[in-house]
Amino acid sequence: MNRIELCPDGEKETVGFFVVEETRLGGVSYLLVTETEDDGADAYILKDLSEDGEAEARYVFVEDDGELEAVSKVFAELLEDVELEL
Repeated sequence: MNRIELCPDGEKETVGFFVVEETRLGGVSYLLVTETEDDGADAYILKDLSEDGEAEARYVFVEDDGELEAVSKVFAELLEDVELEL
């Protein structure tokens, strides 16, 4: 798994995540990430808000229930052997 470092808005310290899977839906990129590589780890879905041509991606946690459900279904199909719980 690839590891990424994110710096939350207003923070100086970065937070590390492992990228489990990535997808694009409706022209928007999403990442399924975990804080550890352990089975059963909590997973989060991040949405890329960066504009074309930006040097760095800007990710936010998906919080909208409808969007979260739709993207979770896509990740569930991509990862047939992984069970995702909302």
